Amino acid sequence: MEFYKYPLSKLFDIPQIVTIHYFEYGKDFVFAGESHDFWEFLCVDKGEAIVTAQNQVHALKKGDIIFHKPGQFHSVATNGVIAPNLVVISFVCHSPAMDFFENKILCLGETERNLLAAVVAEAAHAFQTPLNNPYTRQLSKNPLQPPGAEQLIQLSLEHFLISLYRKGALSANGPQLTKSFKLKQDDETFRHIHAYMEARLSQTLTLEQICRDNLIAPSQLQKLFHSKCGSGIIAYFSQMKITRAKELIREQNMNFTQIADSLGYASIHYFSRQFKKITGMTPSEYSCSIRMLAEK
Repeated sequence: MEFYKYPLSKLFDIPQIVTIHYFEYGKDFVFAGESHDFWEFLCVDKGEAIVTAQNQVHALKKGDIIFHKPGQFHSVATNGVIAPNLVVISFVCHSPAMDFFENKILCLGETERNLLAAVVAEAAHAFQTPLNNPYTRQLSKNPLQPPGAEQLIQLSLEHFLISLYRKGALSANGPQLTKSFKLKQDDETFRHIHAYMEARLSQTLTLEQICRDNLIAPSQLQKLFHSKCGSGIIAYFSQMKITRAKELIREQNMNFTQIADSLGYASIHYFSRQFKKITGMTPSEYSCSIRMLAEK
């Protein structure tokens, strides 16, 4: 009996790469926009970006990704306050499954972040072209690139698309989500909101603001944080502030008033009360304690 050679199918096939960028935009950067005959996506790795796709304007936060299909006009600008880090990759792909990404803004999970990091890392070895130039129009091959670098870029990028597609396809099934997938989704939501709060430790956040900025219902958000850390989200945010305050005290570069101000406390007295409520010590007691030395 002869062996049968099974032909493997491909959900996504990326035969050509156009550009790979990873860079920090200036806080006042504005790109007027363009359209082209290949796919492109933009992912926010730090800060925020204002992206226009056709006539729709979107405010993207850390972890968000938007796809621009061939022929779609798009532009990007920063908010004048934060200098964001962005990953922008453009490529050729004629796979029908790419239709899934039209008019969608998705949130990256840990798997997708690692795959995107692999693409950027390999690109730094595969090409002579700097990755921090947003106006690059052609990649130049590095004659000393490691063996298989370009193929690893292709494989990682295709794996990246498959991972996003699978997550979206499962989400579309609603109640049929498996328990393990639901737990993974909760983990990603928790990490996303944790990063959101970590970037705003100098602010005073409310439950309503967190829900509005992260498109999540208050009851769902509170349930998530009670299950993950045994407290409500505002109590958890207060804990994050004090954890950062302890780090600043250990660094010994700021006095208590400066620390309180940098973390958005209305007064040094309120800061001290919150610090003692959470740690059992005043900032002064902590600063000369064995506990502080042990936590260095």
